[in-house]
Amino acid sequence: MMIEASGVSYSYGTHRVLTDAGLLARPGEVLGVVGPNGSGKTTLLRTLYGALKPTAGLIQIDDTSVTSIPPAARARRIGVVAQESPSGIPLTVADMVLLGRSPHRTAFERYTPNDRALAVWAMCRVGVEDLAQRSYEQLSGGEKQRVLIARALAQDTDHLLLDEPTNHLDIRHQHAVLHCVRDLGITTVVVLHDLNLAARHCDRIVLLHHGEVVAMGPPDQVLTPELLASVYGVQVRRLEEPDCVQFIFSPETPPPSPWNAAELDPSPGDGATAPRSQGTTPR
Repeated sequence: MMIEASGVSYSYGTHRVLTDAGLLARPGEVLGVVGPNGSGKTTLLRTLYGALKPTAGLIQIDDTSVTSIPPAARARRIGVVAQESPSGIPLTVADMVLLGRSPHRTAFERYTPNDRALAVWAMCRVGVEDLAQRSYEQLSGGEKQRVLIARALAQDTDHLLLDEPTNHLDIRHQHAVLHCVRDLGITTVVVLHDLNLAARHCDRIVLLHHGEVVAMGPPDQVLTPELLASVYGVQVRRLEEPDCVQFIFSPETPPPSPWNAAELDPSPGDGATAPRSQGTTPR
């Protein structure tokens, strides 16, 4: 049960987002994808489940090209939690989670008791069972995120792809969701911004920078202060915890401004600043 990408490149028009990127998610492991904004994390993830076709390279699910797998069959093999949240859908939470069973049913086939049992199990795993009869549209952002994760779990797939699943979640639910994902024991690729969460919950890490993979391996080998400082442009202090590494970040000191702030005068027209003329009375 593997997910493999090799030599993957992708461009939006003339803008190159990925260049010769690759990763390997081994059976049962949680592979984290990290990197600064704009480094290509979401684009890479979308190529893995066939939402985007790379301009070069190969994506394989269990040694089968993802583009050769029909969409319905792909949905039975790969669970996805994307950043885009569905809106305007008049469904209860229970019905939204039950949609995760749709790939296993024909268009007019009724859900089975097993489908409903899996939906209940998924809701319990992420702690939204008490919201089952609530309208999905009336939930908070964090509650919606957990419902979407439950829907993906209800698909009961062997592969799981998650794009920023901890968005909108408080600290307790961030760790609870990632702990749940890890306990599933299925091949998982998860995009994360929080490096401390990635270090604690991922078996291995892929670090992207400017659309290229600059490192891949165990968290303690990839997430070094020197590499993180060069990629993120911050000062990094690494703490060696008994079960993982963790980090404290501080911004690098910005270069001094060529202007003396006391000599700058805001322009009322466009918000720009310019040196004051000598003898001008401040407005």
